[in-house]
Amino acid sequence: MSLVLDAGALVAVERRDRELIAVIKRERQHGRAPVTHGGVIGQVWRGRSGRQAILARLLPAVDVHPLDDALGRRAGVLLGSTGGADVIDAAVVLLAADGDEIVTSDPRDLRLLAEAAATQVDLIPV
Repeated sequence: MSLVLDAGALVAVERRDRELIAVIKRERQHGRAPVTHGGVIGQVWRGRSGRQAILARLLPAVDVHPLDDALGRRAGVLLGSTGGADVIDAAVVLLAADGDEIVTSDPRDLRLLAEAAATQVDLIPV
């Protein structure tokens, strides 16, 4: 089982969401790294010195996948099947496998994408 993080999850960490931070710590204690992709990092990272200290401390413990040609094409195909347009969200869903949890600020859209991908995930809203 993996914990997959979307941009809303990383923003929640920056805002010191204690429940989410506890979930992430639990994953790390069980030897599992949360998962995301580089596009998600691009949505939230602004590089302001000191302002993103919490996020900067978290990121080394996250398994960040590249949003490369292969993942981008798969995301495009998934979007084509749903009529959606958010490549970042589609790629987040494609990182998940059956039984995984996705922490998201957009559970409705991710639910549609997960259903289209035939992936059984639990969505944790933040």
